[in-house]
Amino acid sequence: MALSVWLTFFAACWLLSLSPGAGAVASMSSGVRYGFVRGYWTAIGLQLALALQTLVVALGLGAILAASELAFNLIKWFGVAYLLWLGISQWRAEPAPLVSDDGARPIGRPLSLLLRGFLINASNPKSIIFILAVLPPFIDPSQPLAQQYLILAATMIGVDLLVMAGYTALAAKVLRLLRSPHQQKLLNRVFGGCFVLAAGLLTTVQQEA
Repeated sequence: MALSVWLTFFAACWLLSLSPGAGAVASMSSGVRYGFVRGYWTAIGLQLALALQTLVVALGLGAILAASELAFNLIKWFGVAYLLWLGISQWRAEPAPLVSDDGARPIGRPLSLLLRGFLINASNPKSIIFILAVLPPFIDPSQPLAQQYLILAATMIGVDLLVMAGYTALAAKVLRLLRSPHQQKLLNRVFGGCFVLAAGLLTTVQQEA
């Protein structure tokens, strides 16, 4: 792969990762609740789904899924339902201390946070269609395809890990500011509303996109 081609793709990855979405909301929510170290498992889950979606596209299955109205709608509405569930759960969550008197934070289960991030990205059919539309222009058919897909996937995942690390770390800093139940309840409703908004936006995604 020519360096100029990779640099163009690298710049595009930064622009796309920095644009807020359900993944950013999930990363910030986990960062606020569990701190950076535990909360970052959500970001890792997001990348596992991205890697799977890239593999699906590389194997040629992405075109089939993008052309299948049934498959598209099943994935789409599962994603809508999951984001709504996250939003309602977050909205209704009772205020709970984000830090104890000794400064300790709640311990989130890494596997649960990993699965949460994975499901958010995996249940978004727009991701597969986006990868299907964006990756091919950067692929040279005359060169080994597997190596090129690996380079592009590693670039996307690496950039997104850095961006989500920033979102998670920034949100984790809020921990020291959230002491009162009123502040915690307000934050829960902000994140809950963001998840519901993300679900609403997902309903507008059409197969032709």
